[in-house]
Amino acid sequence: MNSSKKKITALSKLVILSTFFLLYLGPMLFVFLNSFKPNKEIILNPLTLTGYSGIQNYISAAEKMKYIAAFGNSLFITIISVGLIIFTSSMTAYLFCRKKWVINNLMFYGMIAAMILPFQALMIPLVSIYGGLLNVLNKWTLIYMYIGFGAPLAVFMYHGFIKGIPLELEEAAQIDGANSIQVFTKIIWPILKPTTFTIMILDVLWIWNDFLLPSLILIEAKDRTLPLSTFYFYGTYSVDLGLMMAGLVLIITPVLILYLFLQKYILEGVVQGAIK
Repeated sequence: MNSSKKKITALSKLVILSTFFLLYLGPMLFVFLNSFKPNKEIILNPLTLTGYSGIQNYISAAEKMKYIAAFGNSLFITIISVGLIIFTSSMTAYLFCRKKWVINNLMFYGMIAAMILPFQALMIPLVSIYGGLLNVLNKWTLIYMYIGFGAPLAVFMYHGFIKGIPLELEEAAQIDGANSIQVFTKIIWPILKPTTFTIMILDVLWIWNDFLLPSLILIEAKDRTLPLSTFYFYGTYSVDLGLMMAGLVLIITPVLILYLFLQKYILEGVVQGAIK
């Protein structure tokens, strides 16, 4: 009887989880299937499995959204922003964790408090200052803002991880003659790898897919990122759904590939962070 109950329970869990999985996967599958259809077929019956036109939508979407240029802009902004967030936040968290200064505690709690503020409350003052007063709305300003908005969470995650690293490791390195920079780069930084990969994928997903902040900062068409390039599919009174869905698939594919390569590090970082 117990064995039968366990099998029924396991089967029920499998059915429930499979249902939720299909519900979650449904919209993405819907977009992928319709990305191969002409606009007319999508409007007539978006759920049909017929009427496919091959990869013509992808070719037209890539040309219309200037995919290569937009991909280059997104890649440049994402790599520089994520790299600087990781570089500055890891050192900041190490300083906050190891130096028990009053100013460090105040700054750390200030950064934590900043995570509560919604971006929508800050976007108008930011655009007014950097666009009206300073007139510096460009890719570098966008990167600067991404660092400011992304650093608090990264510092918080690094800080929690570094607290679990024994001080004896650093003391042993200092006895061997290592200075503070060498201790961080050769002892602490390699240990932070799981957390670094976790922060990397979170920030890449955020920055790569962000639409609101680039739409406010990137004024010129040549600076548009991939999410902004979806503007090309919207007309005054209509939208080409086939091209738009093909464009969406082109946008999310690089991030999915990155996630597949880094998923084991992400899981490792989450597990180790929970244990520590």
